[in-house]
Amino acid sequence: MTGNFSLYLKAGILAVSFIGLYIHLVFFTPPVFLAIAECILLGCVISAIGFNIMHDGGHGSFSKNKWINQAAALSLNVLGGNSFLWHNKHNLIHHSYTNVDGVDDDIDIQPFMRMSGNQKRLKMHKYQHIYFWGLYAMLYILWIFILDYNKYFRKQVGEVPLKKMSFMDHFNFWFFKVIHALIFIVIPIYMTSVLAWAIGFSVTAIVTGLLISIVFQLAHTVEHTTFPLANADTNKIENEWAIHQVNTTANFATHNRLVSWLVGGLNFQIEHHLFPKISHVHYPALSKIIKQACADHGIQYIEYPRVHLAIASHVTFLKQLGQAS
Repeated sequence: MTGNFSLYLKAGILAVSFIGLYIHLVFFTPPVFLAIAECILLGCVISAIGFNIMHDGGHGSFSKNKWINQAAALSLNVLGGNSFLWHNKHNLIHHSYTNVDGVDDDIDIQPFMRMSGNQKRLKMHKYQHIYFWGLYAMLYILWIFILDYNKYFRKQVGEVPLKKMSFMDHFNFWFFKVIHALIFIVIPIYMTSVLAWAIGFSVTAIVTGLLISIVFQLAHTVEHTTFPLANADTNKIENEWAIHQVNTTANFATHNRLVSWLVGGLNFQIEHHLFPKISHVHYPALSKIIKQACADHGIQYIEYPRVHLAIASHVTFLKQLGQAS
């Protein structure tokens, strides 16, 4: 089940919003306070494009047409990331080994944060429930300027080797990194100034980083999710794949239509992990079936009714990990 008219309409709205904000900021140079407000909004739009267009495209659920899915996934490249690296990190590793320490790169923020009880605790982790906001704000900048290159040159995500890159994979990596630099650095500096660009880009990147980080962390690093380790003898997780996904994943604010619209259904993370090939527009209907199935089989279906409750649980989770040995 792929996207429908509502998804394509949303994609159009987000694309037009991005182009309109970019043109107004770069070529018309609004007054400083309006410019900052537009940069904040641009950060929200960039995140929404990632959540709604890139994410569905990367999973092949945006459209029935393969090339449209590929084009949707390539929106990440225009925004500074790389769809090939994302596919390896997210689709192949994160979705297969969710919350498995040493494999799932999403919970590897060491040494700055302790995201699993299996990770070493340092003294500074006692305050991680306070300073995590600053680290999350830096995610987008670190992702596009450091982490992608680290994965590319090391040819691995964490300790997991990358799939072999074809000539086009290499070409796309460098081609779009140059395109991104032109769009987000060279042209804005040429049309405005280094200072204006630095402030505008920083505001946009901070908002983008915060939104991306918090949405994905609320899905897996909250109080009731589990962090299983592989059996030392068999090197396998002692649980069925579907149950593992439910145990390591949480939903939030699933009845809030605005949140669901903006985050591309990633607040229905349980449904997404069980059926990643289904577009997020179908998750609300699917969630009713999955929730009932979990109840019938005595499996905990982790869900927070409000965004602030999920954030509070994430903060509590970080505080507990930072203080416990």
